[in-house]
Amino acid sequence: MAQSHAERHEHPDLEGMRTFGFWIYLMTDVMIFGTFFATYIVLRGNTNGGPGPAELFEIGGIIASTFILLTSSYTCGLALLAMHRGNKQGLINWLGITALLGAIFIGMEVNEFTHLIHEGATMGTSAFLSAFYTLVGTHGLHVLIGLVWMIAVIMQLAKRGITPVTKRKVNVISLFWHFLDVVWIFVFTVVYLMGVS
Repeated sequence: MAQSHAERHEHPDLEGMRTFGFWIYLMTDVMIFGTFFATYIVLRGNTNGGPGPAELFEIGGIIASTFILLTSSYTCGLALLAMHRGNKQGLINWLGITALLGAIFIGMEVNEFTHLIHEGATMGTSAFLSAFYTLVGTHGLHVLIGLVWMIAVIMQLAKRGITPVTKRKVNVISLFWHFLDVVWIFVFTVVYLMGVS
């Protein structure tokens, strides 16, 4: 009994520790986004005489991109269900659909930024736009990183199947993806809905 207890201490649960490490990382992301939201709220009225949110934002496109991102959260949940059933192909397919929806979301965000820049609303135009591009752009960068990460996990699943390691990786990317959807709900509400109202 004492020997098995000692062995447990010599061989820690690496997958559990990696998941715990990811939770710590996620808490730092919460602090970063919290800071960016606070900065945006303080600076959103500082337009330097230029256009404000009501003049710049096209809410129809933002609603469409929000729907796409929230749908990707649903398909990510379906991927987890497939994994728990041991359905490797279903897991890969649902993760692939999630990645495709994430790529469409990124494309729509790049299109929005390009349109705003052509309108003369650049990051250097006003404090409001600096805060806007920083907050929304940081979220978009996270989605892009999540997209690359998800594709890497799909490749590992195709090669190795559902193992304790790939299960942990799917759980972690799913957690990250849902976190980004929650952040986007706040972005949609604070930046876009409050901006145009």
